[in-house]
Parts: sequence; C-alpha cells; structure tokens
Amino acid sequence: MRSLVSTAAALLLTAGALAGCDAGDKATGPDPDKAADALASALASGSFADVAFTGEQTSEQVTTDYAAVVEGMGDLTPTVTAGGVTEDGDKATATLAWVWPVAGDEWSYTTDVVLTKADDEWQTTWARSLVEPSLRKATVLDATPIAGARGDILGNRGTALVTDRDVVRFGIDRGKVSKARAGDSARELARLVDIDAAAYAKRVEASGEKAFVEAITLRKEDVPPAVAQSYFRIKGAVGIPDRVPLPPSREFAAPILGTVGEVTAEMLKEHPDRYQAGDRAGLSGLQARYDEQLQGVDGAVVNAVGSDGMERELYRVEPQQGQPLELTMDLQRQTDAEAALAGVGPASALVAVRPSDGAILAAANGAGTDGYNLATYGQAAPGSTFKTVSSLALLRAGLTPSTVVPCTSRIVVDGKPFENYDDYPSGALGNVPLSTAVANSCNTAFISQAGKVADGDLAAAAASLGLGIDHDLGFPAYFGEVPPPKSETEAAADLIGQGGVLASPMAMATVMASIQSGKTVVPRLVRSVDVSVPSEAAPLTGGEASALKQMLRGVVTSGSGRGLLDVPGPPVIAKTGTAEFERNGKKLTHAWMVAAQGDLAVAVYVDLGASGSGTAGPVLEQFLRAG
Repeated sequence: MRSLVSTAAALLLTAGALAGCDAGDKATGPDPDKAADALASALASGSFADVAFTGEQTSEQVTTDYAAVVEGMGDLTPTVTAGGVTEDGDKATATLAWVWPVAGDEWSYTTDVVLTKADDEWQTTWARSLVEPSLRKATVLDATPIAGARGDILGNRGTALVTDRDVVRFGIDRGKVSKARAGDSARELARLVDIDAAAYAKRVEASGEKAFVEAITLRKEDVPPAVAQSYFRIKGAVGIPDRVPLPPSREFAAPILGTVGEVTAEMLKEHPDRYQAGDRAGLSGLQARYDEQLQGVDGAVVNAVGSDGMERELYRVEPQQGQPLELTMDLQRQTDAEAALAGVGPASALVAVRPSDGAILAAANGAGTDGYNLATYGQAAPGSTFKTVSSLALLRAGLTPSTVVPCTSRIVVDGKPFENYDDYPSGALGNVPLSTAVANSCNTAFISQAGKVADGDLAAAAASLGLGIDHDLGFPAYFGEVPPPKSETEAAADLIGQGGVLASPMAMATVMASIQSGKTVVPRLVRSVDVSVPSEAAPLTGGEASALKQMLRGVVTSGSGRGLLDVPGPPVIAKTGTAEFERNGKKLTHAWMVAAQGDLAVAVYVDLGASGSGTAGPVLEQFLRAG
C-alpha cells in the first residue's frame, strides 16, 4: 500500500509539474502587443526586418512595396503607435495611430491590423490599407506643396504697388528632349529670348532628366511676338503661364522696391532654417529687408493616386498669404516722377514728400543711375538749394528778408576767391535785400555774412529743417550732413551748399517740406516704422517759416525759378542750385531744384547739368504740372 501511495503521490506531483509548465508557457509565449509595436516601428522607419508576415510575404518585399506607397510623401516621416490590442485565440487586432507632419499641421488617422499566431509568433498580413485605410493594391500617397502667396506691397490709399501679375516662364523641359539634344535646344532658346546662350546651355546640360530649367520670365504683355510665335518649335522648349509678384512696370521704383527671385547660395548658408534650395525670396530693396513679413506660408495637399493617375484628396492644409507691406508711395505720383525723368541721360532722381505728414509720395531714379537708389541714399553737395538752410541760419543771426547785404561779383575768403554763377544777372549786383540775394542766388552775398553764423549754427538750422540727423526709416536713407568746417574757406563754402555739406534728394525734399509746413518734417515711407522729430532739432517758429516762404516765393516771381510761375494750383516756392565737383580731372556741376506747392514738396537732382533752372527745372515743372 505504501508503495502504491508513494507511486500515486509521484504521479500527482508529476501531473502538477506538467500543469505548471503549461501555465508558464502560456505566460511567456508570443505577445501580440510586442508584435503590434514592432509593426508600428517598422511603418515609421520603413524597415520591416523585425516583422513576421503571413504566407509567402517577406520583409524585403514589404519594405519595397511600402517605399513605393510613401515615396510621394517626400521627406515627411510619420509617427506610428500601436494600441488597443485585443487577443482572441490565434487572432489579435490592433489599432495603429498615424500622424504625418504636413505643412506645419498634423494629418492624423488610424488603421486596423489583424495579427495571426502561427509557428509560435504573431504574424501580419501586409496590405497597403495598413498605411491609409482607403488605399488599394495599386494606390500610393502623394504630398504636393501649395505655395503660399507672397504679401503685396501696398502704397498710398492701399493701392497695390507690387502684386501677383501674369507672366510666362520660358525654359527647357528636360523630360521632353534627349540629353544629346538638350544643349542645342538651350542655345536656340537663349538666342530667341536674348540671354547668354553658353551659360544657359551649361545649366541645362547639368540638370536632371526631368528638370525644368528656366531661361527667362517675361510679363505676359511683354512677350515679344517673335518669341510667342516660335519658342514651341524648339525641341523641349516650353512657356509656362504663372503669376508672380511684380510692380506695374519693370522700372517702377525698382531700386527701392527690389526684386524677388530664387534664393542664392549665400542666403541658404546664412539662413538654413528659413530657406531651401529652389525657394523664392526677396533679393534686394524692400523685398529683401521685409522678406520674412512678405513670405507666404506654404500649404500642402495629400492625395491617394491610382495606377491610372487619378487623384483622390485625403488631406489639405491651405497656404497662408504673407503679410502686406504698407508704404506711403503714391502710384500716380511715382509714375509721374519716372515719366519726368525719362528723358534725362545722366544719373538723376526726384523725391516728393507730403509736408503735412512727411509721407514720401515718390522716390524715382532715372535710368542713368544703373539701378542705384540715388533718390533716398544719394550723397552730393546740394549747391545753392542749401541756401534755404543758410537763410534760416541768417534769420536766427538777426537778419530779415529786407536786410541789405552786398552782392558783389567776387569775394575772397582766406585767399580763396568765390564768384557767382556764370550768367548771374549783372543788374542784380550791388547792395540788395537778403530776399533778392535768395531770389537770384547770389553766392557772394551769403558768404559776406559768414561771420554772423557761429560754429554749429548752420548744422542747427539744417536740423530744424530735417537735414543732418539720421533716423531709421526702415529703408536705405541718407539725411545729409553739415560737419564742422575745417577752415574759414570751408565755412564760407558751406553757406552755398559746397564745402563739407552733403545731402540726398530725399533730404532736400524734406527741407522744403519743413519750410512749407512750418515745422520740422521727418520723412516716412514704411508705415509700420514710427518716426519722430529728434529733440536736438530746434523747432521752427512761425516767423521763420513765414520769412523763408516769402523769400522762396521770390525765387519764382522774380528770380531763377520763374519757369514755375504759371504752374496751375497754389503758389509755388522754389530754389535752384548747382554744385561744382571734379571727376576725372574735369570741373563739372550737379544740377538741383527744389520746390513746394500746396501739400507737396519736391527735389530734383541731376548728376551732370548746366544749371538748376535749365537742367533740373524742366523736370520739376513737368512733375508739378502732371499732378
């Protein structure tokens, strides 16, 4: 009996042990949660080496097929997490949560996966619907960026100065021409659109097989008939309609507004987080300075694309237009200014300022400037137009418009002779009122009063009229300078706008705006940039402003500015000027004229001219009459 009991006990112990092994095996067997996590990780990384698949599917095959499905998503990488795993015998289900970063947003959705336990492991049946639930066997994902429109540049009264306008982009589509023929096509197109044929051919030959290599972008209305009628006969040449931000014309305020184009290598290096190769951005002028504000935010659309090319939209992020840049520039005034400068050969500029608020209504540069912003950033001696400032300094020294001053044909200061301009009217020589000296621009009369202008007084007068004190206006601006004279001779020359005195056309327009308004004016172009009169600028008094306007009116009624006397509208005040300078060993003259009429102050500068009245005067008159 003891033996039987012992045997029975042993059998029971053995059975218990076996039962214990079964329980342990079950607890440590294959885990569907781990299998689901492995699949999620593979879908995120694109490598399925650690995932078991049912039937004859292999990790290598799935990796290849998955890559084909998501190739159109570009650099976008999803985050995939598994959850909600439920087990039922040899079957388990799990939910895969997908999140794609699309254009700064998140495209999120879920797919379901069924796991099958076989050969002591959980296996997955691969299907493209695991990537997106509506995908079929031959369907892939494709993400296409949608460019965010660039913000407009707006002018006075909200008028669009730079906005999207119709263009045609001409170039070679490498997908439509063989590699052997591409260079020849490029040279043909280059000659047709008048660009460097060798350089363009080199770019085309170095491009990819499906690249579009742009040759030139032309405004739709500017496409020459010869180009429109023959470009398509060149193998691989295409003309693609597009809309890009442009001003009303190619020349319109170009040096100030700037240009937009493909980012340069330097820009990519300096701002790797902001730009990518192929991006378009501001390259110069205000377009470059305010590029971050003007840049739109790209959107994107994700489509399911069938084998037949048919697209079905799955997700969309709308693009955002850039913020507009608001300027004070007036479309019509700027157009009139550029028309007035159109016939001027030398470098030239015209700036118009609204005295009531300092708004720059026009800042035009003539063709002779070769793209340089002479209007607001030029630096030249202002010549006799600076007698506006000198007159204020003399008024503050105790003179009045009726104070008699000697206007001689010649005056010598510390051995340096000064004379009046060549055709100065002989009848205006002698002892004359200061107002007459201003009207006829008598150099010797002003220089004779140099001893009454103390050190710093001329610079102080300039500051009261808005010249010589720098401000950050949000664009390149030169306010001029009146440095302390280095000698008695230079002090004399300063009074007639020579010596060390420099100004820009904008600065001289500001001087006239200050006189016209009776207060110190600070010009402004970018509305978002606050400007204020600096504390060091002594305010103009009513008497000073009145006396200055009286004398400058005399320039028009009886002096060198008589050509403006019959300009329609309110009375015109003005001052002419020339400034001598040397270039290549030759003594030449700048020609200036400044004026104000109603709520408008204008300065015209011509780099090379015979006289202010004869060279700059007609330009200023045309501009005033156009308004």
